[in-house]
Amino acid sequence: MSHAKHGGRPAQARGATAVGGTHPRLRAVRLGLWLVAALLAARQVAVALASPRGERLTDLETWVGPHGVLHVNGSLYTSTRFSGTPFNGLVLKPLTRAAEQALGWGWTFGTLMLVVALGLIAARALPPPVSRRTAALAAPVAISLLMLSLPVRNALWLGQTGILPVLLVLLGCFAARGPRTSGLLIGVAAALQPTLLLFTPLLWCTGRRTAAVCATGTFAACTALAWAVMPADSHRYWVHHLAGAGLGGRADDLGNQSLHGALLRLGLTGPPEIVLFLTLGTAVAVLALRRAVRYVRDGQLLLAVAVTGCAAIAVAPTAWQHQQLWVLLTVVGRAGTRTSDRYVWPVSVVLVMTLPTRMLLPDMASLDPLRTNLVVLAALAAATAVPFLPRTSPYHRSPRPTPYAPAAPARFRHVPLVPGLRRALTRPNILLEMLLLRVTYAAYSQVRLAATGGSNSAGRARAEEHGKEVYDLERALRIDVEHWANHAVVGIGWLRSFFDFYYTSLHFAVPLTVLALLYWRRPGDYRWARAALGFTTLLALIGFWLYPLAPPRLMPTLGFIDTVHGVQDFSQPDYGTLTALTNQYAAMPSLHFGWSLWCGVVIAVLVRQWWVKALGLLHPLFTAVSIVVTANHWVLDAAGGALAVAAGFGVTYLLSGPRAPDGAVARPDRTPAVKPLHR
Repeated sequence: MSHAKHGGRPAQARGATAVGGTHPRLRAVRLGLWLVAALLAARQVAVALASPRGERLTDLETWVGPHGVLHVNGSLYTSTRFSGTPFNGLVLKPLTRAAEQALGWGWTFGTLMLVVALGLIAARALPPPVSRRTAALAAPVAISLLMLSLPVRNALWLGQTGILPVLLVLLGCFAARGPRTSGLLIGVAAALQPTLLLFTPLLWCTGRRTAAVCATGTFAACTALAWAVMPADSHRYWVHHLAGAGLGGRADDLGNQSLHGALLRLGLTGPPEIVLFLTLGTAVAVLALRRAVRYVRDGQLLLAVAVTGCAAIAVAPTAWQHQQLWVLLTVVGRAGTRTSDRYVWPVSVVLVMTLPTRMLLPDMASLDPLRTNLVVLAALAAATAVPFLPRTSPYHRSPRPTPYAPAAPARFRHVPLVPGLRRALTRPNILLEMLLLRVTYAAYSQVRLAATGGSNSAGRARAEEHGKEVYDLERALRIDVEHWANHAVVGIGWLRSFFDFYYTSLHFAVPLTVLALLYWRRPGDYRWARAALGFTTLLALIGFWLYPLAPPRLMPTLGFIDTVHGVQDFSQPDYGTLTALTNQYAAMPSLHFGWSLWCGVVIAVLVRQWWVKALGLLHPLFTAVSIVVTANHWVLDAAGGALAVAAGFGVTYLLSGPRAPDGAVARPDRTPAVKPLHR
């Protein structure tokens, strides 16, 4: 199971390919990626060290004695915060002679070095053939992803040892000289994290029986040594807590992303839950090991190691966040025969391992079982379900290509600025699109809220000052029609209800409908329109950040009536905080109008029937009226939204050139032809 035996290239050959003779542009990109990795590492270290005492390294708090000096007073598990094995505590015991501050610095930088070593080994373990560009960029990309991952951030912050077992296993599989050394390293890793004993049958089934025996013996020896030195703690861990179950928190806590934790969160308890957990755990372990053996024989040893690690997460009684790093390693697996499908798994894994689950799935009761078990579901998918391609597959290196439209002539010499952004004629993967759409919207909501310091009340004075500036400018331009329009509509019940409905209900519905129709009927134009909408939204977020603006309904003394949300109590300092998830002062530019104008432009450009074009252009007109008469925006907000839309289309044009010609079609043998939006 050594690296040389199962698909790795010799170090000399790899180095010659990756370094010698590299193109200057490739060297510049590699240098930039290393700089990014260094900046991410510096940020994580700064965040960990800047945390106040009592909020970092909390899992070692049991060991902190008088005057900030560490010591072991009684059991390691007195506070149940320390969730490692007794052997883990035995390894860390020499640190009890260190002062707390020295331990904080040493632990943080030591963990950082482990992460760097892990990234370097993972990069070198990529199965051949590896292109020169991939070999040169793999290490900094791997280290950057590790630094961003929640398990690494958790280990740096809480003082956990979850990175060390992963590193020991990778060292045993890819760097150890001889089966005994390999087994020794994997056995020590299993002594730190018992479910890593799953690697011993993997070693045995792939012909590394000496290593398997050494790993088992090392685990037994380390556990026996810890039992001899700390019998009470060993009994408490292995017997009272059932191999760590209950340490570090309740087993049904959201942080426990194992099958056991998932079943408890689903409401199963007692003997039925234990029987079901053991049954499912056994099935997962057997299926994962069969897949891992197949990947080892196929020359994908790193993928086999990652799959086995994911099975170890699933079958553990408790798998806390710092133990979930195995899922991230599965990004090396290739799934999907089409180019558009190839990125679904790695992007999903990176998002799951770097972002909180509330950003990936909406906070809806119906989605709770999925959102609260997202990591264990990813681990189970990697271990048992994702159809990773074997290296013998013709699609492993060369997936079915995406057809592109011929480049359309541009009016300007240097357009497109990024020639690589060609116009694809086929649909992107729908799962990936929905996931990225959700993440983008969650980030959009967070930026809107952060634009005023995290709450609406934080930016109230500044936003009201800007509101007075806009109102004065409109009066100077004689376009201050908001007050008159607002009070005129309030007196007509059916008209007020119509515009309230239009404002609240169609803001998201119409753009999503247009995107869905484009995705299904005009995939080539879908990417062009989606990019323009994305740039429009990004520019609007910059406007929210730089110029928080109170809408008319939140301007005291001006007499506007909020027809949608009701009367505001201006005596309350947080009167503008209608929800905890949106910034009420994100008004300039108006995305209500901007998104509606985007819809109108797209429909007018792509649809052939004149009456459909007219209906499309009526939507931004009605939206402009609704945002004014409901007192949610100034007239100049709509003008700002129009400028953002124009800039969004302009940036899209500059970067990728004109959209695909209407006559462009996809290859008939691979994908369906581009269809008109309406017949």
